[in-house]
Amino acid sequence: MEVYDLLKLLCEESGVSGHENHVADKIIKAFSNYTDEVYTDKIGNVMAVKKGENSSSRIKIMIAAHMDEIGLMVKDIDEKGFIRFTTIGGIDPRTLLAQEVIVHGKKNIFGVIGAKPPHLQDETERETAVKTEDLTIDVGFSKEQLEGLVDIGDTITINRDIVKLQGNYISGKALDDRAGIAAMYECAKELMCFKHEAEVYFVSTVQEEVGVRGATVSTYSINPDIGIAIDVGFGSSPDIPKEYTLDMGKGPGITIGGNIHPKLRERLTETAKSYNIPYQFEIDPGPTGTDARAIQITRCGVPTLLISLPLRYMHTSIETINIEDIKMTAKLLARFIYDISQESLEGLLCY
Repeated sequence: MEVYDLLKLLCEESGVSGHENHVADKIIKAFSNYTDEVYTDKIGNVMAVKKGENSSSRIKIMIAAHMDEIGLMVKDIDEKGFIRFTTIGGIDPRTLLAQEVIVHGKKNIFGVIGAKPPHLQDETERETAVKTEDLTIDVGFSKEQLEGLVDIGDTITINRDIVKLQGNYISGKALDDRAGIAAMYECAKELMCFKHEAEVYFVSTVQEEVGVRGATVSTYSINPDIGIAIDVGFGSSPDIPKEYTLDMGKGPGITIGGNIHPKLRERLTETAKSYNIPYQFEIDPGPTGTDARAIQITRCGVPTLLISLPLRYMHTSIETINIEDIKMTAKLLARFIYDISQESLEGLLCY
């Protein structure tokens, strides 16, 4: 399966934090073709294991990307059948007006998030962003018709298909972070051409958007020697200062900061140079707010890396990415894994 086809399959599926089972099924099927074992844990993380060539090697490398997406949840249905909702994950309410949505009740029900016509807005309303609590979803049913179909607590996702833009760009919802899962998938395919010593765990984590919970649990279970998180970074766009962004189409961002093991980061950079793989640096002195944060401080601590895929319009329904950045990330990871051996590991992990 090509990157675009996998992303279309994953991103058009629903998988709000805590409700990832539908997208998980598709991930299990995809990774089964290129790994030796695929299983899920008690909270829904999907683990795909690629065994190393040396059966006596005890090196374990964990690569994580989260499968959950931001979304909405039903909190009330008024007397006329309009659905009020709350948010799951960081959503800017300004992006919700006039969106098409899918309410995941007993069956999927299509709806729209209504907007008050500008003709009827007063001056204050025109100058003020609408709050989430003032928005409603119109599905065309009365409250009586919705009974038995939609319950309080049902999830809601934006109804958006993946679309191809010009060049190698695609746009859609949930590319944060199903693009990271696509990078892991491409890495697993690349590793079919290498004899690597380490045992590799490709982990599609749950509930990253609400507290990196899946990464915490899976890291504790695997107890890896090296942990690598793949997530998205802020892709360059006209409205963001350059120092906060990564250039699109110029390779993955290698993160520098306290969350990152310095020697592993140096080795990853050397690998990129050795194999002529384009890369950039991303500066994040804090805890990064990604699965890397959880990986690093689980158990007695795990030497951790973070690779960021440049992404425009993060946490909207039109997230945009360059497919070549995903492919370059996969090539870099595969060659980094290939170069890790029991002999070199101790020196890499020392400060």
